[in-house]
Amino acid sequence: MIGMYSRRRLFAGTAAGFALTVIGPAAAEKSAAEQRSGDMDIEIKRNGSRPAAKGSPDWFTGSVRVEPLFQAPDPARVGAGQVTFEPGARTVWHTHPLGQTLIITSGLGWVQRDGGPIEEVRPGDVVWFPPGLRHWHGATPTTAMTHIAIQESLDGKNVDWMEKVSDEQYRK
Repeated sequence: MIGMYSRRRLFAGTAAGFALTVIGPAAAEKSAAEQRSGDMDIEIKRNGSRPAAKGSPDWFTGSVRVEPLFQAPDPARVGAGQVTFEPGARTVWHTHPLGQTLIITSGLGWVQRDGGPIEEVRPGDVVWFPPGLRHWHGATPTTAMTHIAIQESLDGKNVDWMEKVSDEQYRK
């Protein structure tokens, strides 16, 4: 019967969480990913274990708090952070080599692509910026905004920071 099942998975509880055990085909028939993950277990980064940092004035205008969420280990290249913008705070103009997704979690914010209108974003909204698209995002002048930012790295880089968004550009 094993020949009928190319791969069969059994999830077993462990003291540390859940481990994945692959039963069925010989190791030679397993994919490269399955062979690499054979000795791995899940990883839990506990709330409060990743220190928040004040947003760099090179990358932000105003008061911003950046909380790293994760940076997946190689060969994965995705990472994410939770960013909170106080009223009036925003990023500088920037691009992402493989794009960026924002998930708005609280408050009221603005996003803008170069040459486009300022768009209002609210909790539950999901924003996609395509690779290489020049843009900025942040809070409105009167309301804070928090989002989760998800982006992938290309050759170790996930963002190209540019010049500040002027007050005139921000108020349009």
